[in-house]
Amino acid sequence: MARNSAARTAFGPMLLSAIEQNEPAGRRLVDDDLAELFLPAPLRWLVSATAPAVFRRAFIAASERTGPGLWANLACRKRFIGDKLTEALGDIDAVVILGAGLDTRAYRLTRQIRKPVFEVDLPVNIARKARTVRKVLGELPLSVRLVALNFERDDLLTALAEHGYRTDYRVFFIWEGVTQYLTEQAVRTTLEGLRPTAPGSRIVFTYVRRDFIDGSNRYGSRTLYRSVRGRRQLWHFGLLPDEVAGFLEEYGWRLVEQMGPDELVERYVMPTGRRLPASQIEWSAYAEKM
Repeated sequence: MARNSAARTAFGPMLLSAIEQNEPAGRRLVDDDLAELFLPAPLRWLVSATAPAVFRRAFIAASERTGPGLWANLACRKRFIGDKLTEALGDIDAVVILGAGLDTRAYRLTRQIRKPVFEVDLPVNIARKARTVRKVLGELPLSVRLVALNFERDDLLTALAEHGYRTDYRVFFIWEGVTQYLTEQAVRTTLEGLRPTAPGSRIVFTYVRRDFIDGSNRYGSRTLYRSVRGRRQLWHFGLLPDEVAGFLEEYGWRLVEQMGPDELVERYVMPTGRRLPASQIEWSAYAEKM
């Protein structure tokens, strides 16, 4: 895996979240008052430039030319994850964010709970996150632990344990926008490493369809395909929706809910009155440890 190329993708989802804050409250797909603050100065300028609706619409339309429907996918998956986490807060002891990037969820969570939150990512992203958090918040909250790890090489539970993680925790795992960047072996090794997780733990993750990865169906996103599977082999792993339940069961997880693009649009986009399609490429799944 091209580590630095994958690491750079941390900016995209946070830029989307920050730009969404320029939407009126009733039309906003994501609520994240820290997103803009976590971005570097040039991207903060871009967020400011999209404050007028006409420029915001133009920016979203331009982004859709690379991957039609991905704006709605990224925004709605964040809403889906947030909904599931909120539902589970009373039943869990800790949160682990796998591939945290610049995501602000851990820091917004500290306003609600005092449970440990572990942010796991590549060393380059963890170093950037530490600098960003100190710049924005002054110091790292005591409940948040930054864990540097390469999913392709390092043992997840060992790395977590070094930062105070316990296997008897009932954990809410978030694995957002990550699995496609890993090899199948790394995905399976991660799930195998989570086998000792306490029953009642939850996991919500996103995945890219395997028929897009192998090129048999590009879902109208040829430019995106060339970017992630052509010039650079950036994406590696995929699943098909009807395989997810069996795949998770191999590692002791029971599929509870799966959200495809049509369901995401119906649940989150349509109530806002916005007309944003979602891409068929990416799906979201929610499971519970048996």
